[in-house]
Amino acid sequence: MQRKSFVPGAALVAAAALAVGITGCSGGSTAGGGSDDAKGGAAASTQVAEPGKYQTLPEACRLPVRSTVRGMLPGDGQHLSAQEAEKIYAGQADVTYNTDRRVGCHWKRETTAGTRHLTLDIQRVVSYDSTVSDDDRAKEIYTKKELAAGIPADGDTPSATPSPSASESASKDGDEEKDGKEKDKGKAADKGVGKDVDANAARQDGKAATDGTSSPSASKSASPSAAGHTPDPSTASRTLDDLGDAAFLDDALATADSGVHRDITVVFRTSNVIVTLTYDQWSTDKTRVPESQELQDKAHALATELADTLSE
Repeated sequence: MQRKSFVPGAALVAAAALAVGITGCSGGSTAGGGSDDAKGGAAASTQVAEPGKYQTLPEACRLPVRSTVRGMLPGDGQHLSAQEAEKIYAGQADVTYNTDRRVGCHWKRETTAGTRHLTLDIQRVVSYDSTVSDDDRAKEIYTKKELAAGIPADGDTPSATPSPSASESASKDGDEEKDGKEKDKGKAADKGVGKDVDANAARQDGKAATDGTSSPSASKSASPSAAGHTPDPSTASRTLDDLGDAAFLDDALATADSGVHRDITVVFRTSNVIVTLTYDQWSTDKTRVPESQELQDKAHALATELADTLSE
């Protein structure tokens, strides 16, 4: 994956230290020289946190392999023209103001049996605190997402539905990280950046979407038992130990009046990049509940593919 050239943070620190040293040597010996040297030495010894591994982001719509997208958006036997297939499988990129900080893409296919949506949101985290690394800042944001989703720790039983305030906290944190100091620089800021437009529209009646991911408090509000479905412990929401530096999977079933749909969300962090993948199936027949296993398997396979690609 091609990336733009950049100057690593460590090199910038070294250059700054060298400049301070040169300035101190050229000042000569004066009555205040001792004080100046002390200040210069203090500045040179200040440690600055290392920048994250990633300095740019790939094009989100081109990241998944086309065959993988086809498998996640199956049809109902109807023939697609080349133009129709291109429109569905190419995806639609999210509008962002800084593609080095956040990119996204969404796909949608409607059939007689229902509709499937696939959304991808990729955020490159940058810490504006010189004492906090990009990776550590990304860990903080990821942890808040995991807590807001109510993901149980290993060995624990699933927790109760998280409060709306928890979801709002994670959303606000993501917005603050996304905007950062760009506001101070007079750049345009759009709080809707990175959200999936089609998925949001489809969810307006049944659930809210937060930062490109489904809101746990909304999507889990309807009881699966209302549709005669008993959750399978083996496919319950959980942490994943085979994706990036940290990952979790959230499985939510909604049986509200707006429609029956199952939403799978996979979030993983690799260094200072956080990837959020959402995959949902809406059923036209409200008596047929979308099963977890197929949706989880496909979402997990795509997440693995993305993690492998990003690590190259």
